Amino acid sequence: MSNYSFQPNAKQIATQGVSFLILRLFLAYEFFESGLSKFQGENWFSDIQAIFPFPFNLLPADINWLLAMSAELLCPILLLLGLFTRLSSFTLIIVTVVAWYSVHAGSGYNVCNNGYKMALIYLVMLLPLLSQGAGSISVDFLLQKTHSSKYCLKFINFNFWRTK
Repeated sequence: MSNYSFQPNAKQIATQGVSFLILRLFLAYEFFESGLSKFQGENWFSDIQAIFPFPFNLLPADINWLLAMSAELLCPILLLLGLFTRLSSFTLIIVTVVAWYSVHAGSGYNVCNNGYKMALIYLVMLLPLLSQGAGSISVDFLLQKTHSSKYCLKFINFNFWRTK
């Protein structure tokens, strides 16, 4: 085994933080816009309720509408703050997979035909946030630095460069 460990310098940490902040801002805008349109619009989930994947097909369309709308309004706010980023990313991944399966899968890849291209792009963009967290410009990062010994915050682990 090698004793070499990568220790980032301040510039690398700042660059990583800015990159994740930009990613979070873009995703927050996109998902919040979708949630807002659900909030202001009518429930059309009853038209596609039968093709929802399990377990969402067991829930009433109104409940699914409320769950999707709530996730698309709350999680983007958490992404903006960089608070509970992994949980928010996971929630938005579930919403996106259900949307892909129920709405976009049968329409092909092309966005103009309501295809799944954007759902795929959102999933690819959410994966780094799920796997690595919000980055150094976030509330999660501040919480981890100030309360690193708290068990309830261990899932926020931003010490991915930590050595043993």
